[in-house]
Amino acid sequence: MEKKPLVYFLCTGNSCRSQIADGFLQQLGGHKYEVKSAGLEAHGLNPRAVETMKEAGIDISKNTSDVIDPDLLADADYIITLCGHANDNCPVVRNDKAVRWHWGFDDPAKATGTEEEIKNQFRTVRDSIKKRIEQFVEEGK
Repeated sequence: MEKKPLVYFLCTGNSCRSQIADGFLQQLGGHKYEVKSAGLEAHGLNPRAVETMKEAGIDISKNTSDVIDPDLLADADYIITLCGHANDNCPVVRNDKAVRWHWGFDDPAKATGTEEEIKNQFRTVRDSIKKRIEQFVEEGK
């Protein structure tokens, strides 16, 4: 069996945006891609991200919050940062084959307001990431 291209989603804490992207690509393109996510730091899985993805029919509750693995970074075919901090501070990639993109999304963990307003910010970011993942899968990249 041919090895699937590795997509490595990176964010600051691997708690929200990269976890959401990981969940959507696993569901929508897991047959085409190997999917991993990590952060510059491991902040733990955000419960609101888990809840928001559950609303979309995807269970990410068993995901772990991981720091960037240099071996995975070196093997990745696609390195996709989801926040400016990760994009600016991503380790030097010694990987000539990797396509590196930055898909910037607001950090829903920084949302303020009522619980419903915060949840709506998570939903907005979730839906934006889903659209970008659908485009990625549809275009084959």
